[in-house]
Amino acid sequence: MIIKLSPQDIRRYNWYLWRMVIGLFAFFVLLITVTYFGLFGKLPSFRDLENPKSNQATEVISADGTTVLGTYFVQNRSSVNYSQLSPNVVNALIATEDNRFYQHSGIDFRRLFTIPILNIFRGSKQGGSTITQQLAKNLFSGEVAHNPFVRMTQKLKEWIIAVRLERRYTKEEIVTMYLNTVDFGAYNTFGIKSAAHTYFNETPDKLTPDQAALLIGMVKGPGIYSPIRHPDRALKRRNLILGLMTSQGFLSEGQLDEFTKRPLGLDFNPMNHNEGPAPYFRAVLKQEIQKIFKDQNFVKSDGSTYDLDRDGLKIYTTIDPTMQEYAEEAQREYMPQLQAQFNEQWKGVSRWKSIKNFKLLLDEGMYRSDRCKALQLEGKSDDEIRQNFDTPDSLPLFTWRGEIDTLMKPIDSIVFTKMMLRNAMMSMDPTTGYIKAWVGGTNFEHFKYDQVKVGTRQVGSTAKPFTYAVAIENGFSPCMEVDNVPVTINGYGPPWTPGLFSSDVLPGAITLRKALGWSQNYVAAYVMNEVKPTPVMELIKKMGITSEVPPYPSICLGSFNASVFDMTGAYSVFANHGTWTEPTFILRIEDKTGNVIYTHTPKVVQAMDAQTAYVMTYMLKGVIEDGTGSRLRFKYGLNNPIGGKTGTTQENSDGWFIGITPQLVTGVWSGCEDRDIHFRSTRLGEGANSALPIFALYMKRVYDNPALGIKRNVDFDAPKNGVSIILDCDQYKQQQQGTGEVDKKLGF
Repeated sequence: MIIKLSPQDIRRYNWYLWRMVIGLFAFFVLLITVTYFGLFGKLPSFRDLENPKSNQATEVISADGTTVLGTYFVQNRSSVNYSQLSPNVVNALIATEDNRFYQHSGIDFRRLFTIPILNIFRGSKQGGSTITQQLAKNLFSGEVAHNPFVRMTQKLKEWIIAVRLERRYTKEEIVTMYLNTVDFGAYNTFGIKSAAHTYFNETPDKLTPDQAALLIGMVKGPGIYSPIRHPDRALKRRNLILGLMTSQGFLSEGQLDEFTKRPLGLDFNPMNHNEGPAPYFRAVLKQEIQKIFKDQNFVKSDGSTYDLDRDGLKIYTTIDPTMQEYAEEAQREYMPQLQAQFNEQWKGVSRWKSIKNFKLLLDEGMYRSDRCKALQLEGKSDDEIRQNFDTPDSLPLFTWRGEIDTLMKPIDSIVFTKMMLRNAMMSMDPTTGYIKAWVGGTNFEHFKYDQVKVGTRQVGSTAKPFTYAVAIENGFSPCMEVDNVPVTINGYGPPWTPGLFSSDVLPGAITLRKALGWSQNYVAAYVMNEVKPTPVMELIKKMGITSEVPPYPSICLGSFNASVFDMTGAYSVFANHGTWTEPTFILRIEDKTGNVIYTHTPKVVQAMDAQTAYVMTYMLKGVIEDGTGSRLRFKYGLNNPIGGKTGTTQENSDGWFIGITPQLVTGVWSGCEDRDIHFRSTRLGEGANSALPIFALYMKRVYDNPALGIKRNVDFDAPKNGVSIILDCDQYKQQQQGTGEVDKKLGF
């Protein structure tokens, strides 16, 4: 039965319909209005729109200005500009997310009304949000609300913000901002730069169409379309997006056929704080910058403090990425050999009987461990903690063959760790003070304590050149001969006489140069007795040693502690004509917009006169030519001008070598975490065996790369005013005997 409506009924129903439409429209306008005026929460200001906040990783950049050594982040996000984006990425994004991007002004009303119909009748799952709306959500909405009303208010805000963004930014800027803020899901991957690196080990400007399609395909479902966890889904999604790019005219049919046949082609390279070169350096750098910001009261324009994990700063450093790689390679090449020598010496030996305070060392190691701290937080008693450490468990251990997982008692893992040798190395330009390489330990993931700048160890015989330098400055000649016999120094507490193995003593009278070259303790003590401790201590301080150096005679043998950082910087004085230039690792810091907010200017101190420094280079070359460092020549073939000094501390707890060339000064230290654990013989524990080889392997690599500019056959420059101290020992003897050239000619 068909009911016919009268004209009056039709008019009445039309009026109801129009009234409902007008009411809904008025309600919609009212909602927009009250949202605009902040009833549902404050909208971002124009200043906020111009400076949108996002957790952006701070980048640590090497000396070449382009290599990123690593990042500090809460979210691993680094920004790019439009010119650094491949057109393939932009095309894939527009084809997939917003094909009318260039036609609308933030809200695409045609898309808004057609998407629901397409979703119903075609079964597609498309959203109505434009790229600009999605950017507004990423920047200002925070977490998407599950409450329908709250989500509706968020959506209204996003519309208003999207329109404002379109007015403030170009389309290119909006695309760039979107790609910098989008979340790519797992592996702490935020932004296109991070995603390109993580999945393809590539930069965004080099992404091919298939790579771009894969990454853009992840945007809507980073977990569902993860190429690592769900490669089949990711492949289908990628090919779908390649099809969309073809339908939008970004690819030809031939290209579509080519790219859809390709495999995923991943080069998976996830990033974390520990990965990348120079991890110890980056950890110390972060602490240093935080201290600089605090001490100098650095704040942003809004008065808030800088956050290295969120503010997207760029830190330009002095680290040379190639030299850093060579330093790490040298350590990896030699340390397994040294560890094998160490293990062989302790094979079958009771550590409990042979290592002083061994139980105390294990207890300290246990209580300092993360495992113990976690058990303490759980409220475990000391007895329960010890029981836990005596119960076998699956544990990851560092070895030079790679990390291993093994079943052992946690207390035994402490023993294993204590018996692992540590090593540190720093290399710097003595003229500029720029640090080129920094290896603070053997494995940052397992041993986070930095031994370049944070840790200090007894320096041993590497301190002897400081005493000789004071003597040279007071007119002593390297050719001066001294009886190599025990010397006792009084007046500084109990009488002090240095010890020395009788087999190491060169008998008779020897020159100061030879005494330094063969590290003779008696002659060093003789010189100390002549020049006195206080001037030596003052020179050491002028040369940049920041740790405590007491004015006692024993400092001539290196009884004080110092860092590799300070000792390498001190030796740079000899290579730099007597001038100490502060070891420097920060060049400048820029904020995320490129404004320079900090520049470092190194301190410069004239620590000694140029003649003394030059004579000391002659003395230190003697260590290599005929002394404890001679294996640099006969074993490693480094016959060019190199000075240096080995150092070995009491009971072989520390091995040192510091080498100098006109262009590079490098310090190396090796030893165990605790001084009571050490080599059982000086033959293996001395710096010539435990530290010098790493210097040699590093320098060979450096010299073999001409691009670095470190020349092999460059010698130390003599002072411009000449040298009044006699370096020719035959001439010196004649002078001492009163038979110079004039005497010879006169027949005397």
